[in-house]
Amino acid sequence: MPHSPLTTITDKSALLPPAYCGGINYYAVMAAHSHVIIDCNQRYNKRMKTTHRCLITDTHGVLTLTVPIEKPIRSHQTAWNDIKVSRHGEWWNVHRVTLESAYGRTPFFEFYIDRFLPFLRQRNNANDESLTDLDCGIDNVIRDILGIDSQISYHLPEKTADDNIKDYRSNDFSFVTPVEYYQVRQSRHGFLPCLSVLDLIFNMGPEAPLVLKEMIDRTSF
Repeated sequence: MPHSPLTTITDKSALLPPAYCGGINYYAVMAAHSHVIIDCNQRYNKRMKTTHRCLITDTHGVLTLTVPIEKPIRSHQTAWNDIKVSRHGEWWNVHRVTLESAYGRTPFFEFYIDRFLPFLRQRNNANDESLTDLDCGIDNVIRDILGIDSQISYHLPEKTADDNIKDYRSNDFSFVTPVEYYQVRQSRHGFLPCLSVLDLIFNMGPEAPLVLKEMIDRTSF
């Protein structure tokens, strides 16, 4: 079966951390690899903010959306897939309203937002929702929109040759070459790179994969 036109690396797997509405650079790395491991068993690290935070832009500039989490009692013994989503502050309402305010006037917001609303639903039950379930559920939608057909697995194999895996779990993905694309508030803020891939999707719609392709072609992996 032929790979997506985005795929350029077929001899190595990309080892990635889970991410909440991951950055454009994150998805460029993912799309470039035919096989991707999202390590949900990676040990919890409070410095890994992108696992439950993402960057968007509104009228005031760059803005952070944060999913509150239940802090583990023994953080050094806890994996990300054991971290639970908190209901604190009814964050789902905040994220939904903020996205509507930030991107409601973009060309493709109304076309795609319904795909994400199930993840911004009301939470009435106990705090038993896994953060990685939330992240991976959103990731499935994003990959479908972007036409990323990488083979995805969620656990690092016990026996894998190190030279067959490129470990990006501690990477900030700044090595990926940015490509300028249309942003609805570019006249106010200038072009803002490295935002959540939602910014690319809402602004560029079906042309978003073309931007990823250009980023991949310009980057040395």
